[in-house]
Amino acid sequence: MYYLLKLFPEITIKSRSVRRHMTRCLAANVRNTLKPLDRRVTVRDGWDALHVSLPDGADETLANEVEARLTRIPGIHEIQAVSETRFTSLDEIAEAMVTPWQALIAGRRFRVSAKRRGEHGFTSADMERRIGARLLAAAPDARVDLTAPEVDVPVQVVDDRLRLIQRRLTGPGGYPLGLQGQALALISGGYDSPVAAWRMMRRGIKTHFLFFNLGGAAHEAGVREVTHHLWERYGLSHRVKFISVPFEPVVGEILRRVPDGLMGVVLKRMMVRAASRLARRARIPALVTGDAIAQVSSQTLTNLSLIDEASDLPVLRPLLTEDKQTIIDQARTLDTARFAEAMPEYCGVISRRPHTRARRHQLEAAEADFDFAILDAAIAAAETTLSHRLAAPDMVQPSPRAATVPTVDSPGELVAAEDVSVIDIRAPHEREASPLALPGVPSLAIPFYELLQQADDLPEDRRYLLYCDQGVMSRMQALHLHDRGLTHFGIYRDASPR
Repeated sequence: MYYLLKLFPEITIKSRSVRRHMTRCLAANVRNTLKPLDRRVTVRDGWDALHVSLPDGADETLANEVEARLTRIPGIHEIQAVSETRFTSLDEIAEAMVTPWQALIAGRRFRVSAKRRGEHGFTSADMERRIGARLLAAAPDARVDLTAPEVDVPVQVVDDRLRLIQRRLTGPGGYPLGLQGQALALISGGYDSPVAAWRMMRRGIKTHFLFFNLGGAAHEAGVREVTHHLWERYGLSHRVKFISVPFEPVVGEILRRVPDGLMGVVLKRMMVRAASRLARRARIPALVTGDAIAQVSSQTLTNLSLIDEASDLPVLRPLLTEDKQTIIDQARTLDTARFAEAMPEYCGVISRRPHTRARRHQLEAAEADFDFAILDAAIAAAETTLSHRLAAPDMVQPSPRAATVPTVDSPGELVAAEDVSVIDIRAPHEREASPLALPGVPSLAIPFYELLQQADDLPEDRRYLLYCDQGVMSRMQALHLHDRGLTHFGIYRDASPR
């Protein structure tokens, strides 16, 4: 048995030279994807299809993995598992069709679709009539229907060999990866950005990944995990870059300098500024984001336009008009939804009254007070990992699902512990709107964007429990401090009835 890989239909309508180039590119991608499984797998390109052969004696495990990988390679429309036998007569062909098709057509309407290539003493129509008659004899309760059959029985003859299609598997379609250039996708670990990256990969674009770290090693570990999954399943033929940028200092500067309603748009502008510079440095000509119109306040058409002005490169948005549920459904198909469902939401900035239609002059005034040396430092500190190294043992950090820090759930536990202080890490306006009342418990007010700078100066003979409304930011900061060796920090999560 071997496999025929049918080309994505849009490839077949290209000019002869373009089609040949695309086919050769696809063949190279298939080789690169299957070579790690067994170097003896062979791939031959042809005009209508690619031909993949397994080595003699290949076991079922290898065949199953080959088939699984083939269904995920962009550029492939259909995978046909094919067996071939020699024949000497038309009757021999008809007889060979009985065993694989008798049970499948029983009690159903069917049609025989014949194709042949070579010199024969019969036509394709002759084949269809002879095979149809033999199948009717083998399955008397079946009947022929040439216009609306329930079962299509394909048969192909090439010279003196009969091709029998054992199985048909659906490929992802699209264009061969790497054929349409490169792009840098901003990835966060949520539902949207992995789906956006995959859609670019499916269209033949070699897609690198850029991550803005807002939550320390635990946040990065989760994003590395989903990125490696996406690359290993759908882009294994090409090695790409994963770039991580420490962006917490930039968030802190935004919270200190930028008016509340503009924080979200300014954060996105800072991200695309950084992304544009890093992409140019890597000679990547375009950016990709998972934005969808009106999904959040920063993604209105007005705000997206203002965000784009901060980039020197085009910003591509393959999900721009998609509904959220459509995106989630595709994330589940790609098997990236499980990462998003387990990933804490690391919010960079949360405005109380975000502007849905920011004004250019307002943004310019807000950014005039921003210290861009902080953005420069973040870009300078960016770290690059090649995709095949993302899951290497020395690169793997604790997952945000597995990492734990000490947690206290009730005020009574705090009062009983004499060596504990609570740090309210909420922004000043949040503390003013809902003060934290813990009588008899020493407390400090340090905004989360200043905590990492001040933590080293706090006495080490006390334990510090971080508090925020939802518990997400406090957990993120505690994990980050543990990564730095400051294990006397934990979380206070008020679980008492309100």
